[in-house]
Amino acid sequence: MTRLVVLDIVGLTPRLLRHMPAVSAVAAEGFRARLDPVLPAVTCSVQSTLLTGAPPAEHGVVGNGWYFRDLGEVLLWRQHNALVGGEKIWDTARRSRPGYTVANVCWWYAMGADVDFTVTPRPVYYSDGRKEPDCYTRPPALHDELTDRLGPFPLFTYWGPNAGLPSSQWILAAARQIFDEKQPDLTLVYVPHLDYEPQRSGPGSPRSAREARRLDEALRPFLAHLRREGATVVILSEYGIAPASRPVDINRALRRAGLLEVHTQDGMEYLDPMTSRAFAVADHQIAHVYVRDPADLAKATEVVAGLDGVDEVLDEQGKARHGLAHERSGELVAVARSDAWFTYYYWLDDARAPDFARQVEIHRKPGYDPAELLYDPTVPGVKARALGQVARKKAGLRYRIRTVPLDPSGVRGSHGRLPEDPQDSPVLLCSRPGPARDRIAATEVKDLLLDLAGLTG
Repeated sequence: MTRLVVLDIVGLTPRLLRHMPAVSAVAAEGFRARLDPVLPAVTCSVQSTLLTGAPPAEHGVVGNGWYFRDLGEVLLWRQHNALVGGEKIWDTARRSRPGYTVANVCWWYAMGADVDFTVTPRPVYYSDGRKEPDCYTRPPALHDELTDRLGPFPLFTYWGPNAGLPSSQWILAAARQIFDEKQPDLTLVYVPHLDYEPQRSGPGSPRSAREARRLDEALRPFLAHLRREGATVVILSEYGIAPASRPVDINRALRRAGLLEVHTQDGMEYLDPMTSRAFAVADHQIAHVYVRDPADLAKATEVVAGLDGVDEVLDEQGKARHGLAHERSGELVAVARSDAWFTYYYWLDDARAPDFARQVEIHRKPGYDPAELLYDPTVPGVKARALGQVARKKAGLRYRIRTVPLDPSGVRGSHGRLPEDPQDSPVLLCSRPGPARDRIAATEVKDLLLDLAGLTG
């Protein structure tokens, strides 16, 4: 039986692949195809489609987060696999081959998934407010097996202004250790490195090309090892990052129109989704607009459609056309133009912004914030100050790290809408000729993987 390894190199595109000879060589005896993602082309939605073969309208993952109407809260980056509907690839595989084993190394919605081996980032949240890097594993003993050899998971290089290669290197080392010692039939590996620089400086920048070359060198020994072991390798990406430099303040527009409400504490303003007539959950180039009263739909549509940088506003028919007609979706879904993206900002005066706005805080912000990848240039000595605050944290003292700019103009790349330029489209490479094709839809990847594994759906 052929063992299968699927590397999700997020952000991999033809534009960056030309700088990655080791990765490109995977398709030398197999094939390479353009991968057509679903809308929205964001991590959680596309990964869920890859593993279920279903669009968001069926599996329910309509973005990296959404408004949980029953809780009255916007929640992003949840981790429980029960949020994903549909039959996962491992369940389908086990119908054909009982006992089929699967390892999930940092693909999303890992917690609670019925796989044999799980690794996912999971900080330790101490009672005094400290957050320390760590990971969650199943079985529990796998945690110490990995960290004793590799050290703690490098969380602060996984996201934030210091995001870089160490997190991907750790993940690759963990994947190799599990592949060799646990011998899973299917190994899923998430490689995040190309998600960073293309958003910071643009996908066509010299720095993005440099980071692609660095990642290729990090991947080279693992790919060579998989080839020696006779594994079938599939490399794919969820989305491609396209040049984008126009932030669209969708929530500020809804607030100025009298549709969005805030409440104030300690001089800081917080989004009040429970009382807002309309507000948006911004997610890169897609924004779910939740409208409480159908009588406000026309006004909300007019406000959003009139914004510079908005390409389309999907109503019920539009959502159905794009496979987004699910109860978790907003009543409207806004799609940005190719060079634009949506901010989550809802305050009208930076002096009233909540303290988390200036920090890396993926769970408290009611939308995605790519400025978390940047250092705030208006803070003198910001990097040294951040190091000083980390030292205070390690000493057990209260701290607040102000690193994230409130000016979003430094962001140079985004994704989420369906790609236009083939150079910025996701790709799929396979080490076996198998069912070769020039183009493959994300909804077809599950069946492709089952075919490569010698299984049937």
